[in-house]
Amino acid sequence: MNPLKHVAIIMDGNGRWGLKFKNSRNAGHKAGLNTVEKIIKETIKKDISFLTLFAFSTENWKRPRKEINYLFSLLENFLINRIEDLHKQNIKLKILGSKKFSPRLNKLLNDSEKKTSKNTKLQINLALNYGSKSELINAFKKMKKNKNTITEKNLSRNLQTKNIPDPDLLIRTGNTKRLSNFLLWQLAYSEIFFEKKLWPAFNEKDYNKIIKEYKSIKRNFGKI
Repeated sequence: MNPLKHVAIIMDGNGRWGLKFKNSRNAGHKAGLNTVEKIIKETIKKDISFLTLFAFSTENWKRPRKEINYLFSLLENFLINRIEDLHKQNIKLKILGSKKFSPRLNKLLNDSEKKTSKNTKLQINLALNYGSKSELINAFKKMKKNKNTITEKNLSRNLQTKNIPDPDLLIRTGNTKRLSNFLLWQLAYSEIFFEKKLWPAFNEKDYNKIIKEYKSIKRNFGKI
């Protein structure tokens, strides 16, 4: 049975779900937040140490400004209303990506990271304004500046995910089969599951089914 320390999720399908059932993409984003809370609870039950959620990519800035503003207002409200509860549950929050948001949101993100920095039950890595290609380029720039030898180990040390084990398992909802510039280096040997359900419809049963299947896979890492 495969150990499972780190699950990464591309939470795809909020907008499509919202249009289909509520005639509103924003309604889908709000419903998707409920799924996030369910999956966090189930991750804790499964004693998984790391959960990485792809919330907003560097390419998502191409979306309508009204939708972007709504997404960030949801995040602000979540941090204001739920960070204390996450802290009490011994959950650590880490942001992956570049914090180029409003001063208000940046402060909330920084305060949340600081408040939960010593927690050990579960680490949630929230990928915001994140793009793997940019992350890799920045890592090479750091290595050049510090005159580091170019090795796999040194590259990993200069990524935003340093000190975080690579994902064992990647789940992408929304019936889309691509990585979308997410953790390209870190996912090299991850088991990948593409789920047809849109993110707001994804539930604990679906999550557990994938975990069960993952644990039965023979992982060779290049060996026989």
